[in-house]
Amino acid sequence: MQLHISPSLRHVTVFPGKEVREFIKVKVGSRRLSYRMLFYSILFFTFILRFVFVMTAVDTIDGETRCSTIGCLGKKLGPRILGRRLESSVPEVVYQVLEEPIGKDELQGRSDIPQSLDEFMTEIKDSNIDARTFAVKLREMVTLLEERTRNAKIQEYLYRHVASSSIPKQLHCLALRLANEHSTNAAARLQLPSAEFVPALVDNSFFHFVLASDNVLAASVVATSLVQNSLRPHKVVLHIITDRKTYCPMQAWFSLHPLSPAIIEVKALHHFDWFSKGKVPVLEAMEKDQKVRSQFRGGSSAIVANNTDKPNVIAAKLQALSPKYNSIMNHIRIHLPEMFPSLNKVVFLDDDVVVQTDLSPLWDIDMNGKVNGAVETCRGKDKFVMSKKFKSYLNFSHPLVSNNFDPNTCAWAYGMNIFDLEAWRKTNISRTYHYWIEQNLKSDLSLWQLGTLPPGLIAFHGHVHVIDPFWHMLGFGYQENISSADAKSAGVIHFNGRAKPWLEIAFPNLRPLWAKYIDFSDKFIKGCHIRAS
Repeated sequence: MQLHISPSLRHVTVFPGKEVREFIKVKVGSRRLSYRMLFYSILFFTFILRFVFVMTAVDTIDGETRCSTIGCLGKKLGPRILGRRLESSVPEVVYQVLEEPIGKDELQGRSDIPQSLDEFMTEIKDSNIDARTFAVKLREMVTLLEERTRNAKIQEYLYRHVASSSIPKQLHCLALRLANEHSTNAAARLQLPSAEFVPALVDNSFFHFVLASDNVLAASVVATSLVQNSLRPHKVVLHIITDRKTYCPMQAWFSLHPLSPAIIEVKALHHFDWFSKGKVPVLEAMEKDQKVRSQFRGGSSAIVANNTDKPNVIAAKLQALSPKYNSIMNHIRIHLPEMFPSLNKVVFLDDDVVVQTDLSPLWDIDMNGKVNGAVETCRGKDKFVMSKKFKSYLNFSHPLVSNNFDPNTCAWAYGMNIFDLEAWRKTNISRTYHYWIEQNLKSDLSLWQLGTLPPGLIAFHGHVHVIDPFWHMLGFGYQENISSADAKSAGVIHFNGRAKPWLEIAFPNLRPLWAKYIDFSDKFIKGCHIRAS
């Protein structure tokens, strides 16, 4: 067969053979079909035929199980496009065996179960077994390894719980040495602040910060980082609130380590008139909370012994046992309006934060009548830390919660908060807080499991002004994959989580951000063997 195209490209002639003049003559209309279109179409189809031939050949070389070429993909997707379904090469019996439940007791004491994938493959290659036996052995091995992984995770969470709940001997040493210094050295018992600076404690032209802590070293880092990064340190007033046992060591430290020109006040809870007179709702709630927790939680041993809970649930329950969640230092922020009746606005700092920038611009933020300026934790690049909503903290299976709140409401963070005390005094936030703590106790702690944030989310609901995430970056005590650039670009970094920077379980790459505000040549620091790493 021969193909002849006329010089004018208006006729295409197909000859069946050399000697035969019979032919098929096709006249191409100039208006209906462009000769260029016909020419390019022939070239296109020629290319497609060659392409399909090459892909099919390569597919044959590739084999049946791989799909690295378009030819292979076409062969596999083609039947589905046409409405047909390829049959699976896995025997049905394998699916049946893998779907059968297996009891953990069945695996106890078994020595014939492969302990690793290498052992499994060796056993399979050395024995001629059928598909059912293969599936049984695979199921047993995977179930055994899953159980071991679960136990290992639970043990890790238990050890972290013990490490994070204990007081390191270095911090205990520091508190004892400072208490001794307080009793023997008059310079360690100075009035803080001195008499000339007392009027500044109630002067709203200053920048007032509040820190509640029973950890001297942590408080010193917060105070030092705050003052060193301030552009106007002479306008900074830091109110440090502590408990009775830590008051002497705390006073001794800041008497011997002044942060002039900033003004530092150290005060114990029993120094507040409202606290020492009459009933304090939060203290009553804490006493009841301790009794309920000991009765219904059963301690860490009972939590770890639970074979039905997932590791992350066990971790949350262990975290609920942490002493800090039942510490008055954690609850005291709800009483700020009573503690500072003359102040209009304060910034409250947790003792596990590090200040990296000047915080005076926080006073220029228009709160629009709201009480609590906070960073939201439901939006951000970090999907672990910045994915928190009300349903992350509250039990919405309880009608008391589900009937009053939306589970998808965005949560916010404690750690660095602007509190408009003037607006707060016009609300019933404190009463709401105490009411919900009481309801949680009556429901056997079933409304939420841990911390002061859940009742805070409820009490401040509708009273939160969202501030820029720059001011408060979280997660430094949860995960170590935070980049150095992100960490240094934040105004305040927060070591929320178990890996506190003063513990040995702190992340080595993040601890220097905290440790750089400690003078490791100080005699108290050296004497207690507190080191940079």
